[in-house]
Amino acid sequence: MMQQDTYAPETRADASRWRPAPVVRISAVLHAAGIAALAAQPAWWPWVAGALAGNHLLLGAAVLFPRGRLLGPNLTRLPPAAVRRREVCLTFDDGPDREVTPRVLDLLDRYGAKASFFCVGEKATALPDIVKDIARRGHSVENHSYRHSHIFSFYGLARLRREVAAAQTTVTAICGQAPAFFRAPAGFRSVLLDSVLAGCGLRYVSWTRRGFDAVRSDPAPVLRRLTRGLAAGDVLLLHDGAPARTRGGEPVVLLVLPALLEALAVRGLTSVSLPAACSDVPAD
Repeated sequence: MMQQDTYAPETRADASRWRPAPVVRISAVLHAAGIAALAAQPAWWPWVAGALAGNHLLLGAAVLFPRGRLLGPNLTRLPPAAVRRREVCLTFDDGPDREVTPRVLDLLDRYGAKASFFCVGEKATALPDIVKDIARRGHSVENHSYRHSHIFSFYGLARLRREVAAAQTTVTAICGQAPAFFRAPAGFRSVLLDSVLAGCGLRYVSWTRRGFDAVRSDPAPVLRRLTRGLAAGDVLLLHDGAPARTRGGEPVVLLVLPALLEALAVRGLTSVSLPAACSDVPAD
């Protein structure tokens, strides 16, 4: 059964008041206690080393669990008001793409659907007209880092700030609207990421379900994963950038998307952008 997460109403208004997640606070205390223990009794080093190793294993597991909340708030489902309105959100990662993104936009227009595009800053810089078109058609453009590095979750604090801020500045300059949401490359967030997002006024988002359309060349299992248990409030992950392709060379997302939009219509669900779905969450 698909895990049903409880929505926590973090808003951009309270994003700047960053509070480290409990596991991060405990980790900091544990490291400080370990240093104090070694200063007082160096012979305790095996116990200190074991405790710190266990702590780092826990943090590593949290990094590798994209939908988890150990490292901080994580929007995996839309708020209750969106559920009552029978809304879902289609999200597209890793774009923009010169060939695929315009065709995705045309399909969304055909079905009257809105979505959120998590754009890579470097690609947005190269294809600003496509990014502008995403916004012009009523979709939201969100932050997916500047370079989409596969070692993003291992970056130090300064480099994380540069990656997130550069993408934020790029998208804002192109669209005239700052992104409100962030998704880490491959969904692997850093232990240090939350403080950076707070400084940029960003909320972290993962997903409810994904079809692995970036790696699977057969559209059928991708569609099954996205539609099995599909319900109001779901956040669905697809890719308009670097999508997998069929043996005939067609991007899988372009074959899955029409059928997925039909499935939404049959279930009486409406696809909206993340800002639209979360617009009525009250600020503190």
